[in-house]
This record gives sequence, C-alpha cells and structure tokens, in this order.
Amino acid sequence: MKKKIVSTILCAAMISTMLAGCGGGSDNGGASQAPAADDSATEAPAADDSATEAPAADDSAAEAPAAGGGSVYWLNFKPESDEVLQEVAKDYTTKTGVEVKVVTAASGTYSTTLLSEMDKSAPPTLFIIGNQAGVKDWKDYALDLTGTPIANELNTDAYNLYDETGKLVSIGYCYECYGIIVNPDLIEKAGHTMDEIKNFEGLKTVAEDIHARAGELGFDAFSSSDMDDSSSWRFTGHMANLEYYYEQEGTPWTECPATISGKYLDNFKNLYDLCINNSLTDPKELATGGHDAENEFKTGKAAFFVNGSWEYEAVKGDVPNATMIPYYCGVEGEEKAGLNCGTENCWAINSKASAEDQQATMDFMVWCVTDPDASRKLVDTFGVMPYKSAAESTNGFLAAADKYTADGCYVMNWATNFQPNVDSYRATLVSALNQYNADQSDANWETVRTAFVDGWAAEYNAVNN
Repeated sequence: MKKKIVSTILCAAMISTMLAGCGGGSDNGGASQAPAADDSATEAPAADDSATEAPAADDSAAEAPAAGGGSVYWLNFKPESDEVLQEVAKDYTTKTGVEVKVVTAASGTYSTTLLSEMDKSAPPTLFIIGNQAGVKDWKDYALDLTGTPIANELNTDAYNLYDETGKLVSIGYCYECYGIIVNPDLIEKAGHTMDEIKNFEGLKTVAEDIHARAGELGFDAFSSSDMDDSSSWRFTGHMANLEYYYEQEGTPWTECPATISGKYLDNFKNLYDLCINNSLTDPKELATGGHDAENEFKTGKAAFFVNGSWEYEAVKGDVPNATMIPYYCGVEGEEKAGLNCGTENCWAINSKASAEDQQATMDFMVWCVTDPDASRKLVDTFGVMPYKSAAESTNGFLAAADKYTADGCYVMNWATNFQPNVDSYRATLVSALNQYNADQSDANWETVRTAFVDGWAAEYNAVNN
C-alpha cells in the first residue's frame, strides 16, 4: 500500500493545476465565487488534528447493534457541513447502536489526509472520489456500487463516476448548478412571460426588448458582466462550459483532451454578446470591474444575472420568485436543455474494509437518503441530494435543476473542469475578451477564438510536456 500512496501523491501533484478552482474564496462556492473545481475533487478537505468526530452514542441509549457488528468511518469533504453530519451520525448511532465516526477535513487538504488515513489499521469506510483523476488514483480502493441498495435509490446517474472497465466507483450525494438567474416579476412587468424563454431566440427577444426600454421600465436586462477577478470566472469558466459541453457531442470527456475544436464557440458568442450588449454597464467599462452584479439583481435593476445555485440564499429575500434557466445559445434542440449541474461530492465505499464495515456503511448511506429526518437535515446543508426518497431541496435554483431533469431535459455536465493550466488559460481568455469588449470587431473576436482554442492546446502542452 505504501507504493500506492507514493504514486497517488505524485499523481495528485501532477493534476492539481489541471483541475484548479474556478475562482478565489472558500471551497464551498460562496456568493462571490465559482464553486471549486480543483484537486479537491480527488481531495476532500483534509482531516487534521483539529478535525471533529461524532461522539459515539451511549450503549444504554442505543438499540441493538445491526447484525455483523460493523461500524462506519466517514472522511468528510465539506467542512461547512460538519456540525450537521456530526448530528446525523449521532442520531444513527442512537437509533441502531452502530458506531458512526465522522472526521471532517480542514479545507483544501483532503487528498493528503485520505492518503494518510487509508494507510492506517482502521481506514475510512466512506470517502470521496470526486472526479476522473480521483477515479484513476483510488479505483482499486472503491467497492463497485453497481446494483447496490444505495445506487438503486438514485434518481439520476448524471453524477456517477466509473472506471475504464465500467465499474461504478462513486456516486454523487449532492451537486451544484449554474446558468442564468431570472427575476420572473421583472419579466412580467416588461410585458413578457417565462414561457417565452425556451431557447436562445426567446431569450434574445425578451432581453433586447427590456434593454431597449430600460429607461421606461426602470431596469435593464442583464446585470454587469465584469472581467475582474471577482467576476470573470462566470464567463471564462462557467459560460465557457456551454462550448465544451456541446463539443463532447454526447460522449463526456473522461480526461482532459489535448485539443478542442471550438465548434460551438459561435454559440458561446451568441450568449456572451447578448449579456454584454443588453446590460446596465457599457462593455467598454467591464475590464476594471467595480460593478456589483448581485446587488444589481437583488435591487431590481436587472432581470437576468449569470451565476449559480450558491447565490440562492443571497437573493431569495429580495427576489423570492427568482429562478434559473439554462445557457440558451442557439444550439439545435436546446429546448430540452437543463442546467449546468455537477459535483465533486461523490461517495465511495472502501473495498479494503471488512465485509461487516462495508455493510454497515451501505446501511448508513441508505438511511441518510431515505429517512425523512436525516435526509431533511442533509438536504438543508447540502442543498439537494439526487435520491428518490430524499427530502425536497429548499434551494430554489437546485429545485429548478431537479425539475428540468424530471421533465426529461439533459443535464449539462461540468466539462469546464478539464480546462488545462486553468489560471493561465483563463487569464488569456480575460485579456482577449477585454479587447473584444472594447471593440467588438471580427478581428478581435478571432483573438478570443485563438485564446479559447489554441490557448487550450498551449496550456495542455505546458502541463503535460
């Protein structure tokens, strides 16, 4: 196992720049940043000396232990959920007598902690494998979840990770989404309805009409699309995903491709142009930033706000009817598009654990997603859980994502996670977009295309050669 651990450390170091995060700030996708897409997908935040554990319930207060006497050790990825997980673990132990220990990692060190914990005599029985790099490193330590009770509780397989043999290595237990946040009340005030916005043509008609009448209406179509560090990731990371998603042509990438074609870059341009040219802010003023897009939306100055599900808590008080629509961009059949949904929060069961511990862990997982009280607590901290019997999400944007899926719309996966040498790649995109924003000529758009496509190959080579 020592050989495996040394190898995994080297792998984690090699992929860390390829899977770097979308923006600055905390790991949990706060209101001012993109959700992280970094090596925390191979890593959950690491458990350290300050990590907390769930106290084992007193035997006198517990029911009889489950047959086999197994126990559960969950190495947790989400530090912001620690308090709730400790409570849930204690509840389960009280109900069943089965010991559940939750160790919550300090932010950003999950990979290191997982390596360390897996080499101990009592390693985690439940851990996180959050992306294909993690699958490569840890597939030999993951039980095949195909056809298991927990897999049978899923309401979608969109967040499952498989190895090259088709083994179900890990399954998503929560996810985030991003797209275009909308204030339906302002759409109605402008004389339109949400039913009109089912594709790019409908979105364009509504947005351009609102922008043309902004003075009369007292609000504009889009909030500001700043290109400073606090905002640019919404476009160079998130909106760019629409090009990558469609370029996959129905076959999701499992590793970073050496090159991309930019086949759907014109569709990215459709939506990007709509955002910057039908906004509160002149495109020439976007480079330096300084505009508060969230506040513009909250205060009713803009009907559309490009962002993600982590914004729900921030905007719901001011815009209680806020919802989210997909990145409509003119692709054929996009009437069946859903939101950009993804996760790096995927459960794996340790295949090296004892059969008793594996069974205890499986039973605990199923209880987490089927017990009304437990799933309510978990959904309230995670936002949403993709399981048939889990409590409904209280996050309106994630509820919108669920509804799109339930209505048969396709989920746009986070292909943007594969951006190579991400910080350098996006910096080049920002520079090119600023040039285009200042002068929207065909020549300047070709500069964007070069940064988008040729820049990908250059950064891939920089990382891999």
